[in-house]
Amino acid sequence: MGLILYLLLTITLLQTLHSILRPTRTKSKLPPGPTQLPVIGNLLKLSNKPHRSMAELAKTHGPIMSLKLGQITAVVISSPALAKEVLQKQDFAFSFRTIPNALQACDQHKYSALWLPVSDRWRSLRKIMTSNMFSVDCLLLFFMPPSHVSSSLATLLQKCASTTALRKARQLHALLLTSVPATLHSPFLKNNVLSMYSRCGSLGDSRLMFDKMPQRNTVSFNVLISAYSRSTRLALKCIKLFVQLVNEGLKPNGSTFTSLLQASSLLEDSILGSTVHTHVIRCGFSGNTSVQTSLLGMYSNCGDLESAEEVFSSIVEKDSMAWNSIICGYMKNDKIAGGLQFYGKMMLCGMSPTQFTYSMVLNACGKLKDHAFGQLVHTRLIVSGTPTDLPLRNSLLDMYCRCRDTHTAFDVFSRIENPDLVSWNSMIAGYSERGRGEEAMVMFVQLQQMGFDKPDEYTFAAIIAATGAFPASDYGKPLHAQVSKTGYERNVYVGSTLISMYFNNGESDCAQNIFSLIAEKDAILWTEMITGHCRMADGENAIRFFRGMSQQGQKIDSFALSSALSACADLVTLRQGEMIHCEAIKMGYDIEISVCGSLIDMYAKTGKLQAAELIIFEIGFPDLKCWNAILGGYSHHGKADEALKVFEEILKHSLEPDQVTFVFLLSACSHCGFVDEGKFLWNCMRERGLRPLPKHYSCMVSLLSRAGLFEEAEEMILESPFSGNYLDLWRTLLSSCIISNNLELGVRAAERVLSIDADDGATHILLTNLYAAAGKWDEVTRMRRKIRELMFDKDPGLSWVEVIDSIHVFSSSDQSHPEIDELQGELKRLKGNMMGLERDEI
Repeated sequence: MGLILYLLLTITLLQTLHSILRPTRTKSKLPPGPTQLPVIGNLLKLSNKPHRSMAELAKTHGPIMSLKLGQITAVVISSPALAKEVLQKQDFAFSFRTIPNALQACDQHKYSALWLPVSDRWRSLRKIMTSNMFSVDCLLLFFMPPSHVSSSLATLLQKCASTTALRKARQLHALLLTSVPATLHSPFLKNNVLSMYSRCGSLGDSRLMFDKMPQRNTVSFNVLISAYSRSTRLALKCIKLFVQLVNEGLKPNGSTFTSLLQASSLLEDSILGSTVHTHVIRCGFSGNTSVQTSLLGMYSNCGDLESAEEVFSSIVEKDSMAWNSIICGYMKNDKIAGGLQFYGKMMLCGMSPTQFTYSMVLNACGKLKDHAFGQLVHTRLIVSGTPTDLPLRNSLLDMYCRCRDTHTAFDVFSRIENPDLVSWNSMIAGYSERGRGEEAMVMFVQLQQMGFDKPDEYTFAAIIAATGAFPASDYGKPLHAQVSKTGYERNVYVGSTLISMYFNNGESDCAQNIFSLIAEKDAILWTEMITGHCRMADGENAIRFFRGMSQQGQKIDSFALSSALSACADLVTLRQGEMIHCEAIKMGYDIEISVCGSLIDMYAKTGKLQAAELIIFEIGFPDLKCWNAILGGYSHHGKADEALKVFEEILKHSLEPDQVTFVFLLSACSHCGFVDEGKFLWNCMRERGLRPLPKHYSCMVSLLSRAGLFEEAEEMILESPFSGNYLDLWRTLLSSCIISNNLELGVRAAERVLSIDADDGATHILLTNLYAAAGKWDEVTRMRRKIRELMFDKDPGLSWVEVIDSIHVFSSSDQSHPEIDELQGELKRLKGNMMGLERDEI
């Protein structure tokens, strides 16, 4: 023991003498570090995991610190930014370090980036390392043996799977070219690079890599075919690659055919898809599950449901994906009933529906507005215990909103923990369809206050549609201003709802301005302009927009045709109506009930009752709109007997007449003086629970007063709920008094109107005519003087003429027609000819 103590004291004394006697030299400027012990320095500070110990020391002494490891002084850098600076500025000092004997013995210095001398390869590696600071997986590539590099690099390549990773993908490719020996560039590694570029969306880089590959296999072709199959523009290149694959003596596999079928589906080319199907059978992949599912999707997307069902029947073990594919195919092709039938078969087979299955079925219930079946599906969903993710909850929400059950819809909405924009849009649209604009606006305000998602085009379209019934100044115009700020004003979907809103408020100029702003106009936008002008009784512009829609090559649907025919009926322009009828026949819409109803209405109002009758008799099961259209024609032309026969036909077809039906019937009876029939219809309407509207009262007042039953007519007005605010009832009675010379009742009716609206010009004129019919010329003079004092503006009468396919409108003192000079010259010539004929007759 004494000997050991003696030795320690001796060593300490020698160290002290050495430090005193050695020549003094300038200390190097080292960064701070932990306290050093004699001889061993900071070795005791390091554990069996030195990197963690250094990380803990760096927290105390900073990102650059010095450590004394025995007799060796080391500078430790723990900051990526500083490490990058060292690699850039101190590369010579860094790369010319002495290589330890241990590394030389195991050849570590030949492939490790840490010990390479300065060279072109070192500079390339340094650039990659400093530009990709510092992925652990990437750094490991610089220190592992060559045998491990290929698999590790493939793993890294597979992690680049989005367009945002393209820069990193190119860096990794550069790393492969500069740091991996050419002998390790196997087809496996190159296929991974090819796949990486396709996943990142850089198809140009993929193709370049593919063309430069000296040795390609089926996987190489599959990667590129799969990438092209996801783009409509490049889908046809899949076929060329498939031909090249076969020509190079390679055999396609299931993945090849899956991608080819996806390309055919994207192009909606059933012929191409059938050709691929033939190759599938020849190559023996008709039993491959993924190929069969792709075949189902391809035929469904191409609208060939018969072939899709044949493929489905050939599948021996049908999984949920196969069932979903066939159901989805029927839903996409608007064969909703067929899709629901397959859903029923799926349940009978004992196959459990997936979340996607339930979403499709709920969407189908919403489209059919089948609330009862939707509730059954909801119940089944709860009982099955299927997890309900956000898309499935949104499908539930949408179904209840479409079925107008906003109460349950709001209950579903309130249970969604984090509703997305689709959820909010569904609720706003649901309130909109129910006409509950106030609730829709509350939801819209709450959405903006939440601040999670900004409203999109569907949000704005729904809220504008919900508030369209309100005055534009209340909600519509402020919403329009917000839409303009967000840039959705030129969106077709939002633009159509703005146009509808302005038409509802009678502001056709604003609607026209929005229509002009939208560059790419679709059929819905054109149709909205046609129907909007029809609602404003501007048939001329409605027909003009219909012609413009046709000239622009837009696909005209039954709704546009019906609106255009309604405009022709209002304008009583037979030639235009017949031309549109021809277009309907060419397009095959002449058998649709909505178009037939408009055709009947057009022919009836233009006096072609035989054509209207022919159309309605050709319809197998006319709906009430068609019967009402022919009724309107009979009423307009005073054919009460025919109108009553139509009423009998309506009852025979088990249809329930509505208020429009009785308006036309009562009007026809009024024109023909059918008092008893009119009273019968009046009582029939009330017995059916239909509340009489002002138009019904007006027809009955006209009927009774024309028949001389003035007391009954007056009593009916007084008993109606509209006697104090619907002045046309009193004006109708006043007009009948003029014909029958009933001065006392006529004056009383006029006083009723003037007590409510003293400046009513039409009543003053009618009262003047009443006094004239009774020979009260003093009163006539007084009334005319009063009319001049009040200076009533009378709307000028209009006349129009149809020339070829154009309608020309004229009014008194109107000089706006572009050919007014030629027209006036022709009128002057005709007037001279008529005066000459008159002199000859005299």
